[in-house]
Amino acid sequence: QNVSVYYSDSLKPAAEKVAVLFPQVYGDLVNIFGWKISGRPSVLLLKERDHFLKMVASPLTVAFAVPKKNLIVIDYSRMLTRPFRLSVTLKHELCHLLLHQHIRPSSLPRWLDEGLCQWASDGIDEIIMDQQYSLLNRAALSNDFIVFRDLKYRFPRHEQGLILAYQESKAFVAYLFSHFGTRQVLSMLDLLSRGMKTEIAFQQAFSTSVEDLEKQWQESLRPRMAWLEQISYHLYEILFGLAAILCAFAFVRIFLRKRLYKLEEESINEDGFS
Repeated sequence: QNVSVYYSDSLKPAAEKVAVLFPQVYGDLVNIFGWKISGRPSVLLLKERDHFLKMVASPLTVAFAVPKKNLIVIDYSRMLTRPFRLSVTLKHELCHLLLHQHIRPSSLPRWLDEGLCQWASDGIDEIIMDQQYSLLNRAALSNDFIVFRDLKYRFPRHEQGLILAYQESKAFVAYLFSHFGTRQVLSMLDLLSRGMKTEIAFQQAFSTSVEDLEKQWQESLRPRMAWLEQISYHLYEILFGLAAILCAFAFVRIFLRKRLYKLEEESINEDGFS
């Protein structure tokens, strides 16, 4: 599979890197999904972030795909800083092109689209975020998830909602693969590629509804969060206990210091009268 790369003169080395990475990235996706991309994908590398920001809805975005044009647009200025990696970003966006060539939009809700592409690329490099900053953990603790029916067509535009939507989507798809196995998930995708609605495809492939699976996945996060919940619940007691220990330690140090000082004075006085 070949790719066309469009770039300014200063980004020629980056374009060459894309050309080198593309066959491996594409091959990985073919191996995962068993599907191929028809036509020749194009990649547009942009040097100026201001130019890129005029094309996107959120300033957190660093790349996007346009399936109708078989096009990927990448803000290359963000590929030069961590945590972004060109290979992960390229694979993520190429995954969007692949999925949309085989599944019609009405059968591919946004949360499933993004979840699959994050899972396949092992990253979330489509948006700017600290990988250690998990809103999903907080949502699990407070049971304040964004329900998938609200993520069917679009993700929130505000930062925390957008990041949580991405994290939920990836975690849910990872849950499907770990709980049911690759074969069953691919079977569900095959049903979607034949035009079946999402709810019906899930019911046939997993013998349960999307909503029930969503609840099961949410519950699966609770044991992992249980210890954090206990710490959160007893936070004040823990803090006061630590403060008391520190105060006691400080008191002992001061007492010992005064005792040592007194002994030294007594020793000096004794030496003076000998």
